[in-house]
Amino acid sequence: MPVDYPATEDQVLLAHIVNRQTEALSALYDRYGRLLYSVAYHLVGNQQLAEEITLDVFRRVWEKAGSYKADRASVRTWLTSMTRNRAIDMLRREGVRPEHTSISWADLTFEPHADGHSPETAVSQKMQNQRIHAALAELPEEQQEVLLMAFFNGYSHSQIADHLTLPLGTVKTRIRLGMHKLKLVLQP
Repeated sequence: MPVDYPATEDQVLLAHIVNRQTEALSALYDRYGRLLYSVAYHLVGNQQLAEEITLDVFRRVWEKAGSYKADRASVRTWLTSMTRNRAIDMLRREGVRPEHTSISWADLTFEPHADGHSPETAVSQKMQNQRIHAALAELPEEQQEVLLMAFFNGYSHSQIADHLTLPLGTVKTRIRLGMHKLKLVLQP
């Protein structure tokens, strides 16, 4: 009887991946690919690097699914941690530090933008986004995760609680603490 991968639990999917069942990896990618891309993008601020990081994480899952320890973290947390670590490694390798701003030449062109904002406004917004990404990278993983889900992926607090199997109060506390830390870091 064929396995219904979309309905299969994460840990069972990993067991199938250990047995080299590509459909299980595909199901895991369908389940978490968007989230991992979002985490990577928000850390590196570059679409191409974020895609590379996401694919690299799933390549590592294919190679090392047997190293997953269920008693240490959920599959989701394990994948998110690998993504975060891979993004930080890539930033180091590329010689980029998220706390420093890097503006591309295209950002400095003096053509009016389609949205009507001046080039100065666009550059200022890009610099602010980079500061936010760097500040997010400094937060504890559990606060990063809920903030990314709430503000970048549009999940409600209840949806986050359901998805992470956490009490609603815990989700709200993590969001509140994370926002407080971001506010402290981002204040001029």
